[in-house]
Amino acid sequence: EKATVHMKSPEHVRRVISALRKEGPDKLQVVSDFDMTLSRFGFNGRRCPTSHNILDNSQVISEEGRKKLKDLLHYYYPIEIDPNRTMEEKRPLMVEWWTRAHGLLLQQKILKRDIAKIVEESEVMLRDGVNTFFDQLHQHNIPLFIFSAGVGDILEEVLRQAKVFHPNVNVMSNYMDFDDKGVLRQFKEPLIHTYNKNGSVLEKTDHFQQLSSRTNIILLGDSMGDLSMADGVANVENILTIGFLNDKVDEQRGKYRDAYDIVLEKDETLDVVNGILCYIL
Repeated sequence: EKATVHMKSPEHVRRVISALRKEGPDKLQVVSDFDMTLSRFGFNGRRCPTSHNILDNSQVISEEGRKKLKDLLHYYYPIEIDPNRTMEEKRPLMVEWWTRAHGLLLQQKILKRDIAKIVEESEVMLRDGVNTFFDQLHQHNIPLFIFSAGVGDILEEVLRQAKVFHPNVNVMSNYMDFDDKGVLRQFKEPLIHTYNKNGSVLEKTDHFQQLSSRTNIILLGDSMGDLSMADGVANVENILTIGFLNDKVDEQRGKYRDAYDIVLEKDETLDVVNGILCYIL
């Protein structure tokens, strides 16, 4: 009944939630994006940083490096969210963006020991209700798989500092590779960007093999690319997709409503997700 909630088919949503409740926590897993899904999109009219932004805006990046990273953002971000371009068109451009951004970060000689401080000094914010969300899943032993095109080392540190990085949380993201002296020397393969978060990347992980009995999924995302995050799961029985529509709301509303079971428009909380989890559990 929240004004921020939109559903194309409330009947379908009701049916899936009932099935999830009936089958219970043992068959459930949650697959979620991180940036602007578990973290906030904005606060008091200001944009909150993504895990890449946390790094880009930090003191360890030179003035020139910061400017170049910002230029990349201003060029590629409109392409990423352009409702008139297909995913096929966007994919090579996203690879280009991530590769160029990572290349710039490599030039900055980032130190592993600085990461905690970088996160601590950032303006990152997690969504309201995030503790309830992580704690409910942890208490009921439900695996949470975070699939992120962000920077894994930064993301994990955000969770650690928020005290929600429980043992049931598994992260797939772009991880840094440091040399013996703790200096960033490269990013580990595979490269994960907004539009390749799918089975092709997950085949390299044993995560989904271990969870073959958990055939019910709640999927949380904020982009069209996030809808394929559960593609690596075999024999999915029931899946409930919840999409956060943060930006260009009027242009993207129709597309999101067609794609996601539940769309949360400009909603900076996890209230709806927590309500559904609470009901299921």
